Order: sequence, then C-alpha cells, then structure tokens
Amino acid sequence: MKTFAKTQLNRAAIFVVIFCGLHSFSFTDAYDPLDPDGNITVKWDIMSWTGDGYNAVVNIYNFQQYRHIEEPGWKLGWTWAKKEVIWYMGGGQATEQGDCSRFKSNIPHCCKRTPTIVDLLPGTPYNQQVANCCRGGVVSSLVQDPQNAMSSFQINVGQSGTSNTTVKLPQNFTLLTPGPGYTCGRPRIVDSSKFLSPDKRRVTQALMTWNVTCTYSPFLAQKAQSCCVSLSSFYSEMIVPCPNNTCGVQNNACVKSDSPDLASVLSSSSKNSLAPVVQCTTHMCPIRVHWHIKENYKEYWRVKIAITNFNYNMNYTQWNLVVQHPNFDNVTQIFSFNYKSISNYGSINDTAMLWGVKFYNDMLMQHGPLGNVQSEVLFEKDKNTFTFDKGWAFPRRIYFNGDNCVMPPPDAYPHLPNDSVHRVIISLLNLVTSIVASLVFLLAREY
Repeated sequence: MKTFAKTQLNRAAIFVVIFCGLHSFSFTDAYDPLDPDGNITVKWDIMSWTGDGYNAVVNIYNFQQYRHIEEPGWKLGWTWAKKEVIWYMGGGQATEQGDCSRFKSNIPHCCKRTPTIVDLLPGTPYNQQVANCCRGGVVSSLVQDPQNAMSSFQINVGQSGTSNTTVKLPQNFTLLTPGPGYTCGRPRIVDSSKFLSPDKRRVTQALMTWNVTCTYSPFLAQKAQSCCVSLSSFYSEMIVPCPNNTCGVQNNACVKSDSPDLASVLSSSSKNSLAPVVQCTTHMCPIRVHWHIKENYKEYWRVKIAITNFNYNMNYTQWNLVVQHPNFDNVTQIFSFNYKSISNYGSINDTAMLWGVKFYNDMLMQHGPLGNVQSEVLFEKDKNTFTFDKGWAFPRRIYFNGDNCVMPPPDAYPHLPNDSVHRVIISLLNLVTSIVASLVFLLAREY
C-alpha cells in the first residue's frame, strides 16, 4: 500500500512539474532551431524636430536567413501613447485616415490612435518615394537577397513631444506579413543611429532611436500545411506519394485542371488573394517537393529535386527551399539553383538553403506548364556514413518558404531490392503468427 501511495505521489509531482512547465512556456516565444537568431527589427530614427512633433525614418530589417515576406506584403501597426497624428508620409501610407473632424484645415494623413501602415506599390511617383520603399511590402530573406531584405518609410508625427524627454514611445506593435505569426516586443531606446555622408568625411546621427524586435512563431501563424514531400529512387519502382489529404480542404477550393468552372472559381477567389485555389490531388497541397535518388557512382551520388506549384491563384516570387540531410557537408555541385549552407551547430553542416537563379527560375509560376522548377545535386560519398539502406539517402526535413513540409512516414520509403525479400518474409511471418494466435484463441474457447 505504501508503494502504491508513493507511486501515485511521484506521478502527481511529475504532473505538477509538466503543468507548471507548460504554463511557464509562452507560445508567443518563437524559437527556430534552423535560424535561432532570426527576427524582424523595426528601427525608428527621429531625424528632426518640428513645431508640434518630429520627422522620422522607419526601417524594417529582415534578419531571418530564409523566411521572407511575400505578397501582399507587410502591415505594421501600433498604438500611440498620446493623441499623436500623422501629418505626412513618404514611401508608405496608413490604410485608414480615421476621424480628423477636429481639424478645420490642413487635414492630417491619419488621425487613428491605432494606425496600420503599408508599403507603397511599384510605380509610385518619385516625389512620394524614399529609399528602400515601394515594393508592395515584399521583403527578401537575408541570405537570398540581402540588398532587398529591408523596407523603409518616412513619417511626420504631430501633437507629440518635441524633445527626447517629452516624446512618448508608441506601444503594442503588430506585424502582419501577411497573416499572423509575428509577435513584437516593447520598443526599446537604443544608441542613436549614425550615418556616413556620401563623401565619407562626415558622420551625422539621429536625434533619438528606438528598436522593436518581432519574432515568428508557427503556433501564432496557425497556418494549414502548405507543402508536402514525395520520394522515389532508381533502385525501386515504388514512388512514395505525399500522404493523403496532407493540407486539407477546409478553406481551400479544389478544382480539376479540366473543370469548366475554373475561371469563375478564380474570379471569386481574387477577392481573397491569400486563399489558395488548388488542383484536386490526393494530397491537396499548393506545393509538392519531390526528392528522387537518380544515380549512384563509385565516389558520388546524384539527387533530382523538383518543386511543383498546384496553386492556381499564386505565383511564388523569390521562393526558397531549406533541406536537412547529413551529406550536405560534402556537396560537389548544384545545377540551376543557388545554394548556401545555413547550419548553426558548430562543425555540423547538414542544412542547405536552395533558391532560384534571378531572371531564370526565381519565380515559381502558378499551376500550369511552367508551374515547376527542378535541379540536381551531386554529393561526394563519405565511406564512413554513406548508405542507401534504411532511408538514409532521403531528407530529414524540408521547408518551403519557411513552412515545414509534411514528409511520408519512414516505413513507406522506397527500400533496396535485396531488402524487399526480407520485408516479404517478415510480413508472411507476422501473418502466420496472427493466424496461429487466432486459432489458439478459438480452440481455447471451444474447450
């Protein structure tokens, strides 16, 4: 009895520890093991004071290695500390003007206490542009295109403080990119930004600077699965497809490629560009990544990677793929894709980022004849680790545009020919065992 009570007490203690651990862990705290230092930082530089406020330059820096901001772009929001208004903006605009009825003349650009700012579109008149603006809110990842991994706008704020001691920092920053996923911390006053003149002979600095750091969390994003992985190999006739209904159809429209209603479905879906319209498949995913083991040489082996877009409603501009496989520490050549290692664990080099060549295959077109990009990877073998056995040659994880793709179950992977007989024998033995057990059970009931 004492042993039982002690066991129950231990179980209760473990439950309390787990329960407290869950409550101490915040799902808004984002941690990406492939990009532990990745974040989006909003820097707010006050450049000059005005009669009732200040002029500032706001920069949005993407410090994430592979996660970027796609169309329709970012939306940045906050809550004013007092009764501030936005008199003027350059390179961006507020989505709503708000109630400016208290102003008799010289109406502000925005009077809302909780403004939402968006980037201007390409082709904006030059007198409304600033540096690093007007890309429709699209921001590249740091590895893929560092020159376009930031976005900027200018803002003229009124009815605020006019000195470092009277300005109150905005609060409750939000970042949509598009959809949820990012949590922004509190603004933090930092050392004033410094700027080097074009002739590099003079340094000026902002009058006041604060930063806001936003981190991504898949728990907040709550996105349906958007991609899946299929597998095949030269040594097996088996093609392992994506798992059935991987991405679901709850919020998706499924259309057959030869459906006469395709045009009308696309027209109605254009009102919500975020909702994919996918081709009817067994997996129901907008994106499928196929990994095919193509060749086996004496000292090398070759893999073909193909990405197919089943989404009728979207072109994936600046797409990227992140792949984990232990042989990425010995890549010999990659054809028609860009490549960079993004490993973060010292000597371990098992993670690669792949993306398209500019003006060639950096855009993955919507479903159709051009909705496919592919490349081949040549690996050098390490005799101590290389094997085709037990699925070693297939990837451990694959991410498309930052989303974790669903892999087939490991027991479904293509197996070696000399392993197939072994599997059949095991299956037959299991079947015989089940039959014998059933007969024994029936005989026992009879007697």
